[in-house]
Parts: sequence; C-alpha cells; structure tokens
Amino acid sequence: MTLTVTPAGLAAELGTPGLVVLDGSVFQRPAPDLSTMLQASARPAFAQARIPGSVHLDALDWLWDRARPYRFALPSPEVAAAAFAAHGVGEDSRVVLYDRVGGNWAARTFWTLRWLGFDAVRVLEGGFAAWQGAGLPVEAGPPAPPRPAARPLAPRPRTAAIADRADVLAALGDPAVLVVNALSSEQHAGTGGLSYHRPGRIAGSRNLPATRLADATLPPAGIAALAAEAGIAPGHRVIAYCGGGIAASNLAFNLLRAGWAELAVYDGSLDEWGRDPSLPMETGAG
Repeated sequence: MTLTVTPAGLAAELGTPGLVVLDGSVFQRPAPDLSTMLQASARPAFAQARIPGSVHLDALDWLWDRARPYRFALPSPEVAAAAFAAHGVGEDSRVVLYDRVGGNWAARTFWTLRWLGFDAVRVLEGGFAAWQGAGLPVEAGPPAPPRPAARPLAPRPRTAAIADRADVLAALGDPAVLVVNALSSEQHAGTGGLSYHRPGRIAGSRNLPATRLADATLPPAGIAALAAEAGIAPGHRVIAYCGGGIAASNLAFNLLRAGWAELAVYDGSLDEWGRDPSLPMETGAG
C-alpha cells in the first residue's frame, strides 16, 4: 500500500467498507515570550468543517500520557491501541489520516500507528486544505460519536520505531546512526524561535526542518534531495527529534516515503533532553 492518497483518490473511496478517516489535528503556537509551546484542541474546527464521515482523534485527550514528565509522551501500546479502536480503527480497517495544520499531526498519528504495528494507513496529500481547495464536499455540525471497531486493534509494537534518550546517547558515538533535528534552522542554531529549556540542538545532530516537507505532497525524489542537502545519506539509521516528537514524526514519515527503512522518533525530544544539563547540546552553525 502506498503511504499517501490524493484528495480525489480519497473522495472516490469515501463510504467504502472498512475505511476510517481520522483528523488528527492539534493547534499549537509558541507563547508570546517564546517560553513554551501552547496547544488547543481542534475539536471546534472539526465541528465547523470536516471531510464527510471523518472522526476527530484528539491527541490531547487520547495519545498523550500526562503522567510522564515531557510533552506529548506516548502512552503504552495497549492504551494507544485502545484509543484507536474507540475511534473505529480495528484489525480490518483501512485508515486515511489528515490534519489542518500542515501535516505534522497527521504524520504523528501515522507514526503512532506504525509503532503499534498497523500498516494499512495513508496520509492525505495536502491535508484538509487540499481537500477544500479541490472543491470536494465538506460536512459541518456536531459530529456523530465515533463507532468503536468491531475487531479492536491489537498492538504488535515495532519497538525500534521509537527511541529514548539512551538510544540517542548511543547514536552520538555510532557512525551508522544519524540524529536529525526537524525544527527550524534558527532553533537548530540556537539563534531564534522557541527553545526547549536550553537553546540549540542535540550535539552532533543534523537539521532538516519539517516545514520544508510540504504536507505529504513532496515527491520521494524531492525528499531525497532535501535529505542529501542535510547530509542524511541512504543506508543510515535515522533518529528524528524536535521539541516534543511531532515535527520529528513528519520527518520520519517522509524519509520512509523516500526509501529510508531504519527510522525512529525520539519520543522525549528536546522537551526531555533540554531539561537535563548533563546531556550534550550545542549552538551555532552546524
């Protein structure tokens, strides 16, 4: 199965048995003083306009373990699988994901399903903006409650798809592994934008901003060209990170589209790494 679908392709599939369309949007913005990232549910926007029959899976409620100390930490595989099942995703489902925020959250939802071992999933090219731009039908009003899956999703975790701080520390001394920052070039250099506890980047990491990845519309050759520009060579294992693992999921998803196989998202990202002064960070060009 391909990893993306066009708006026209999805429109032709709407209403077919087994199809589940999920809106994974979360709204985020930096605080005015750039001290933290603020987030808000996209549920009101979903009620105002959505792809017909789609379901909103709000990560703020379902896919964030708030008992863990860093932002957007994944819950256990069992809890995550149960959340998807409650929103209609089961063993017999085919899933299409979209968001209304440029692709990061659709990719985060994709990567969570990949971590759970579920592969029948695609991302809508261009997200909700492309759907609307194509003049395709839009539904409004209070959405119906999601219908739980008849055969709930059973987690079969790909543990290698998620990295922790120990994995990143080991990678910094391993020439076969690249640690790649999906934040902006200014954040990578520590010269601007929101910093996560300390300015700059994980020492030795490279930079490919997720904002350059064009909401799943960039062809694989274009992704590979951006990767080459950032010094990300085929054959390397890549651990992607950002502030809280969301933009990093977009980077990992797109590298997967371009042919990279050994990929992981550092779940804690800088929200964990930056808190610990013993963990190496650096600023400046690089």
